[in-house]
Amino acid sequence: MDTEQDYKKPERRVADLAYEAVESLIATLALRPGAPIVEAELIERTGLGRTPTREALMRLVANGLIVQLPRRGLLVSDIQLAQHLDLLEARRVLERLIAATSARRATPPQREALLAAAETMSTAAAAGDLAAYMRADQALDRINHAACRNPAAVAAVVPMVIQCRRFWYAYQHQGDIGEGARCHQALAQAIAAGRQDEAAAASDALMDYLRRFAQQVIE
Repeated sequence: MDTEQDYKKPERRVADLAYEAVESLIATLALRPGAPIVEAELIERTGLGRTPTREALMRLVANGLIVQLPRRGLLVSDIQLAQHLDLLEARRVLERLIAATSARRATPPQREALLAAAETMSTAAAAGDLAAYMRADQALDRINHAACRNPAAVAAVVPMVIQCRRFWYAYQHQGDIGEGARCHQALAQAIAAGRQDEAAAASDALMDYLRRFAQQVIE
């Protein structure tokens, strides 16, 4: 007999899809900072219903990608240059924890999937294909987050990851995706090999790269 939890699973899945779809529109600047959020337009663009779309918007408000202003409704939040280095400093601690934990807890299929995602990033970087590079980057993050099996750390880091992804899209002309791919490959290799200390160090190196990129933009 179906339980109440069973009936909720499809709705939860659709809500996650709606969140990912709207988040992607914001992170890739298809919805630019300051743009008003029109629910009907989002439903049309994503092909998903009103309930999951509204839930997605609530989550995006909580994650700081959407702001709710009196008499103006929902707007895409601005990119805060002055606060971005602080964000990276906080993200650094969480990513280091996640990487070391993934190195210890990842399953063999997850280790293989991490290596495959990193290889895809390298191939996309060599081809100058930013869209493919970012898709592989997102895939690597999802695998890494699942592998660490630390929901608290993942919940804390995901809004930071999204903000960094949007920052990258906004200022990609100043970035070096080849270096980014190399950093991700070192991280994936350390996790896949189960080397916790090396995974933590590789995570730090990736954050150093993102910080250098951010400093170039800010300066």
